[in-house]
Amino acid sequence: MRASDLLHPRPEGLYCPPGDFFIDPVRPVDRALITHGHSDHARSGHRSVLATQQTLDIMGLRYGEGFAGTTQAAALGETIALNDVTVTFHPAGHVLGSAQIEVVHQGTCIVASGDYKRQRDATCEPFEPVKCDVFITEATFGLPVFRHPHDTEEIARLLKSTAQFPERAHLVGAYALGKAQRVMRLLRDAGYDRPIYIHGALAKLSDYYQGQGIDLGTLEPATVESGGKGDFIGAVIVGPPSAFADRWARRFPDPISCFASGWMRIRQRAKQGGVELPLIISDHSDWDELTATIKETGAEEIWVTHGREEALVRWCELEGIAARPLHLVGYEDEGD
Repeated sequence: MRASDLLHPRPEGLYCPPGDFFIDPVRPVDRALITHGHSDHARSGHRSVLATQQTLDIMGLRYGEGFAGTTQAAALGETIALNDVTVTFHPAGHVLGSAQIEVVHQGTCIVASGDYKRQRDATCEPFEPVKCDVFITEATFGLPVFRHPHDTEEIARLLKSTAQFPERAHLVGAYALGKAQRVMRLLRDAGYDRPIYIHGALAKLSDYYQGQGIDLGTLEPATVESGGKGDFIGAVIVGPPSAFADRWARRFPDPISCFASGWMRIRQRAKQGGVELPLIISDHSDWDELTATIKETGAEEIWVTHGREEALVRWCELEGIAARPLHLVGYEDEGD
């Protein structure tokens, strides 16, 4: 069968007619398979949701227990039959619970990557390349300019700054799911043993990570309702980027603004955001990792989703690999 008969774009998202399900739909549908818990991929209101248990838990924390009519947990590596189609969830290395979804029907195998990264991350299972006929890859950082340094190098820069400016607080902007917990764990792995202060928006998810056996060390609240400026001298404070524009951020002593994101590779973007210490830490693959992954899958055809689609499609064509953009809408950069 043609691959486009097995999966193809619809306004709701990627649809599988023989299995009658959508992958990461952007509108409520009867049956949704979800790759991970970021809000641009995992939305509430579906009649039924199939995802890893950790993704289901995260959706419950973010949307409440009634986020879907029914739910079913998929263990990594487990094959599940949906009508005449089999689906298998494989680690994506993006955030806790994230998975690629392998879809097989009548001898055709398509793997939808969701979002993924190749750098090792102690807060989630590492990416697992899956051989397939068609690989659907994201392209958030799908330009040759994006080559991420190792995350330990970036954390070393943060710790060097805390040593150089012990009288100042360091405010680290990091997305609430995945990036914030990764930054905390990187700090711990680098030997930072002081309490890390966190914005209240990070508390539920960070507690969940701790409950899943991911040691983030001692976390203390950094809320407007408690503490004074003197309590945060020399502290590292982690919060969602949105919090840095409100009065919460102004209560800390002479803060140094930091932001952990792959977009910090673009100096002008850091400058426009008032970021003093840009930390290039991304939960997405960079250009070299995207192209290496495509080759590892052995896929004869590549479909490119949200991001810099045209450049990656052109690279595939130059490598003799058939490729096309999917032009899916509704996906943002929450977990960059």
